[in-house]
Parts: sequence; structure tokens; C-alpha cells
Amino acid sequence: MELRDILSRLYPLTGKSLEHLIAIADELDVRRNTIIIKSGVIERYIYFVKNGIVRAFFNADGREVTFWIGEEGSVALSMESYINNRCGYETIVTLEDCTLYRIDSKALNHLYETDIHIANWGRKLAEREILRAERCLMPLLFTTGAKRYAQLLKSNPGLLNRIHLEHLASYLGVTPVSLSRIRSTLRNSK
Repeated sequence: MELRDILSRLYPLTGKSLEHLIAIADELDVRRNTIIIKSGVIERYIYFVKNGIVRAFFNADGREVTFWIGEEGSVALSMESYINNRCGYETIVTLEDCTLYRIDSKALNHLYETDIHIANWGRKLAEREILRAERCLMPLLFTTGAKRYAQLLKSNPGLLNRIHLEHLASYLGVTPVSLSRIRSTLRNSK
């Protein structure tokens, strides 16, 4: 997905503002298993996934807990760094070879101060990320692992072939053994 499309999908921009944003972006080819955002540091960049897949996780009691998976068109950032310029809690790693667009936060903040359209785009970016986080959290609180898996099958079946089962289990909030049981039960019920 091209950067122009990703940026415009977040919030429509005028031609000049869109060109200013594109001008501060770099395109990077990144190998699988590369950490692009590391916990415990103030992240300087915001990433947009052109192609490939990334996952965000944090460490809890010595294990990685996946809380987000991003595909083409997704935004990968540390909200704590983006909003508060403080160290983030998440690590974001590539699960496939990826092509990413990267925007420096300082350059972006300068555009926020000089272009109201880009400032509005940045507000929409933050709003969408907050809603995305809420949509990830609510099912964990109010539905079963089996229902979350069934919903993922319905909404994004291609994702299942692109990530390891242990990452998928963590994302769904279940153990790998429970995920195997859920998958077996669904296969046998057909």
C-alpha cells in the first residue's frame, strides 16, 4: 500500500499538506524479526506498513504478550512516545520481511505547528489508535477465546496463515494448548 493512500485513509489532506508529509518520510526494507520499536526507550519514529506484518507485545512475568498485529496500511508507533515523549512499554517487531515508511516525530511535530491540516491529521491518527486499542481490549474482557478466534476467522482469515500460533494465541488471550482445542472443536463441528 502506498504512503499517499495510508496517510489519506487516516484523514483526507490537501495536496500541499499531503506532499509535505510524504516529503519527510523514508521507505525502508526491513528483514523478518527486526525490532522497529523497542520498549523502554523514547521512540523517534512512526512507521506505516507498506507490505508485511508486524506485532506489538510487552513482557509480563517473563513471557511475551501480543496485544496488536498490524498488516498493510497499519500504523506502528509507541503512543507514549508519540503523545508524551516518554519511554514506551511496547516492542514492535516484524513477523515477515516488510517495507515500511518511517516519519521522524520531530519533523512531524514541526509540521503540526505550521500546517493546520496536518495537525488535524495527527489528531485523527491519535483518535484512531485509541479506538484501535479499545477494540482490542473489549473482546478480551467480554468474550471467550473461542468467540475471539471465530471473529478473527470471519474478519481476517488470511492473518491466520501469516503468524505463528503462539503469537496468535497470545493475541487472542489464550494459551497455545487452548487455541489448539478451539481450532480442533471448530474443525470437528463442520
